[in-house]
Amino acid sequence: MLLIGIVFNGLGSFALMRFPDVYTRLHGATKATTFGSIFTSLAVIIYGFLKWGMTGDSKFGVLSFHAIIALLALLITNPTGAHAIAKAAHRSGVLPKFAVKDELLDKMKGDKNA
Repeated sequence: MLLIGIVFNGLGSFALMRFPDVYTRLHGATKATTFGSIFTSLAVIIYGFLKWGMTGDSKFGVLSFHAIIALLALLITNPTGAHAIAKAAHRSGVLPKFAVKDELLDKMKGDKNA
């Protein structure tokens, strides 16, 4: 599980470098790092529960519980943050790299070049 998480987090980092605009970077990085973080958190949760069952030491149970809480927080905040960034980029007028020209909107505004 840890290796799968590392691979997906690496793919998310690659998406930040490779994709051309803010929207595709957000999509690639958010989806991959969320999935990667799920797997790394699951690796910690499984490790904690296995160690807790083998040794009976409660600190491993606490480790698993904290990892579950962190995973839930991550599942809520990661997509929400990406949505907020995309909305801010859209409101500030950032267009996708390969944006389609909206001729109907130009005609409605009275643009002579449409």
